[in-house]
Amino acid sequence: QVELVESGGGLVQAGGSLRLSCAASGATFSSYDMAWFRQAPGKERVFVAYISRRDTTAYADFVKGRFTISREVAARTLFLQMNNLKPEDTANYYCATSGDYGGWYNAVTSYQYWGQGTQVTVSS
Repeated sequence: QVELVESGGGLVQAGGSLRLSCAASGATFSSYDMAWFRQAPGKERVFVAYISRRDTTAYADFVKGRFTISREVAARTLFLQMNNLKPEDTANYYCATSGDYGGWYNAVTSYQYWGQGTQVTVSS
């Protein structure tokens, strides 16, 4: 069993920055692919960023050049640095890990374990 706990969300003005963290426990952190997704009210959960067990990264087009995914293996923590935030970035952000699942890196169904989410609100 893997437990993921996100933190770092909050209220920020447009153009500002936030750094989300996701602390993992219960499994070998470096063995899994990990990702960030987000979900706005009334909308489906969508892919934001991905990092493989070999540190290959991928991003949704709408965050390229603004967001950076990284992880610190020793600390068992996943990060999402978010710069130049826009009001449309407002959502609940979730981290996820593949566990025993597989599939496309940007698909919700490819991830077995999920955190509870952290709210990001960007004011205009």
